[in-house]
Amino acid sequence: MRDTYHEQLDDILAELERMTRTVSTAVRRSTTALLSADIRQAEEVIAADIQLDAAGEGVEEKVFELMARQAPVANELRMLVAALRMVADLERMGDLAAHVSKIARLRYPAAAIPADLHDVIQEMATVAGRMVDGAGDVIKSHDVDAAAKLEAVDDEMDQLRTNQFRLMMDDSWPHGVEVAVDIALLGRYYERIADHAVSMARRVVYLVTGELPVAVGGTAAGSGAGASAPSPNGNGN
Repeated sequence: MRDTYHEQLDDILAELERMTRTVSTAVRRSTTALLSADIRQAEEVIAADIQLDAAGEGVEEKVFELMARQAPVANELRMLVAALRMVADLERMGDLAAHVSKIARLRYPAAAIPADLHDVIQEMATVAGRMVDGAGDVIKSHDVDAAAKLEAVDDEMDQLRTNQFRLMMDDSWPHGVEVAVDIALLGRYYERIADHAVSMARRVVYLVTGELPVAVGGTAAGSGAGASAPSPNGNGN
């Protein structure tokens, strides 16, 4: 009976890892849709977010069932609590990837991003996707050192965000307000995806060590992970 229980715990972690791969794919596909004005791919990413949410609900149900029936203790309880928090991170990352596609849909049939700004967006998307993949790898390996390394990659994302603002605030900015707003929103979406990936990695550290890492600025890991970024329609979802 106890062997079955631990297999169920392992299954939850495996499902979380699979969800990270789904999110990573969504980030890449939404960026492609954005830069190529591919409305079909944008709609597919938006629709797929519903499936990701359903997968998250399935994980939550398994967690609550194990809590109710198995009376988990110590590291088992840490794992289940961490799983619930990681589901929330994953669902939010999926929402953010869908927001990228919604900007592509909003501007269609025109391309949302001028060609000379493609590299700016692609670089942020690449870093975000790499961080999501890294979070999945950490879930699979329980590698605390690898989790810590994601912090350095997050610094890279923060620098890209700073460079983005410098570009938009430069007097030579040629693209007007609408493009500036889209670029600012997109930068926020990718930045938040990266933040959620770091939050997930910190949850794995908590699972392995029993200690919740302190984020830069002195706040506990994940304490700001639920902060919302605005969506293209302004409702924050």
